[in-house]
Amino acid sequence: MIISKLLLFEGSMGEAKIMSLFDSGATYSCINPEVADKLDKPAKIRRPFKVETASKGHFIEVTYRVSLDFYIDNYHFSDEFLLIPNLSEDVIIGAKTMQSWKLKLDFEKDKVIFDPKVTLIKMI
Repeated sequence: MIISKLLLFEGSMGEAKIMSLFDSGATYSCINPEVADKLDKPAKIRRPFKVETASKGHFIEVTYRVSLDFYIDNYHFSDEFLLIPNLSEDVIIGAKTMQSWKLKLDFEKDKVIFDPKVTLIKMI
């Protein structure tokens, strides 16, 4: 299931508000390369790996990633995002990120729930 939210993202080269999907069916957090290029310089993955797409049996090779900060309700989070060419969305927040930060999805209220004690900081 999916929840969509407009989030602020920050990288070493800039910031942007980006419509982001919280997708419990996606393992990794992903970003469209065109969006990533505006935020941070992508880092080449020394040993690229293949990930399965939503189309069963279809794999793509991941060769770059970026580390980005993002904010939910002014609370600060951070993670690695894989650059996926031709990604249909700008950003997908995957299960690994949600598990790391103990983010939960409330589909009835269309909300992302988290414990503020787990976050890094709250923006003022």
